[in-house]
Amino acid sequence: MVIEGPNIRKISTLDLKNLAELVNSAYRGESSKAGWTTEADLLGGQRTDPDSLAQMILNEQTILVAEDSQKNLLGCVYLKKAEANKAYLGMLTVKPKLQAQGLGKKLLFAGEKFAQENWQAKAMQMTVISVREELIAWYLRHGYKKTDKTENFPYGDSRFGLPKRPDLLFIVLEKEF
Repeated sequence: MVIEGPNIRKISTLDLKNLAELVNSAYRGESSKAGWTTEADLLGGQRTDPDSLAQMILNEQTILVAEDSQKNLLGCVYLKKAEANKAYLGMLTVKPKLQAQGLGKKLLFAGEKFAQENWQAKAMQMTVISVREELIAWYLRHGYKKTDKTENFPYGDSRFGLPKRPDLLFIVLEKEF
């Protein structure tokens, strides 16, 4: 199934439960292994929940969702305004069985456009777990560059998952517009 021009819009509070299910299915557990962006071998537990998503969309933060013509959620991208004309992009998610068909790229570009038009962002930053080489390579192909910055993985904070290995670290990627 090729995804033709899905509708991309800002999230509504009515989407929170379905979006949490979609994000969890794409990142964790057996269902996530149907796609190539799974974190199931790195992290257990849930990736998010409706309450966490509700908190994310406060204070100049947003989530864009992609939906099909029947209003089924297919993917999302989280955005927040950052310092010095930068924005942060995270939780880029595509339903596992629809991955590798271009929807992730559409959501990535929609997120970048949103940040430029609404926050006058001149650059986008993100963090990626350092051992996710295939994912990092995908972002590099889409104009992101590795920076010298890293961030510790929040071990002990189950909101980020239950680590299955002791060497997790975030690297910071950035793309200038």
